[in-house]
Amino acid sequence: MVMAVVIMAATLGGKLGAAQVHHVVGGDRGWDLSSDVASWSSGRSFRVGDKIWFAYAAAQESIAEVNSPEEYESCDVSNPIRMYTDGIDGIPLDGEGIRYFVSGKEESCKNGLKLHVEVMPFGNPEPEKPRVAVAAAAPTTPSGSARLYGSSVLLLVGLWLCHMAI
Repeated sequence: MVMAVVIMAATLGGKLGAAQVHHVVGGDRGWDLSSDVASWSSGRSFRVGDKIWFAYAAAQESIAEVNSPEEYESCDVSNPIRMYTDGIDGIPLDGEGIRYFVSGKEESCKNGLKLHVEVMPFGNPEPEKPRVAVAAAAPTTPSGSARLYGSSVLLLVGLWLCHMAI
């Protein structure tokens, strides 16, 4: 997970020019049954221009973006829009509408490892600078957002890594 955060921070370093939120699916636990993805996503706003990040063990998991609510509910990955298998995947939310993501493992999907995202039009109810949203580890607690601006992204991630090493 630490490597995922380092890679994400390096990727985000120079790309926060436009107002957008980077959502790390499942928070600290990433894409995992223990993260309770449904609770993590409830109450979140996803907008055009945001990006969702999936972090998972590539040797044990994959993610499929499926076409319909029926494929989502039945965990049918026989005809996905796309399969994600890299272990850390950043997916831009570039259009309005509902997108469906499920575990590539049928058993995990049937046990709730799936996410539907309703992407709203670009813009925020209040003007803000770019930010990164990070969910709390406990799925029952509403998560806060850590607002990281410009070049301070790498600094804050570095401090977090130092703290985790202690």
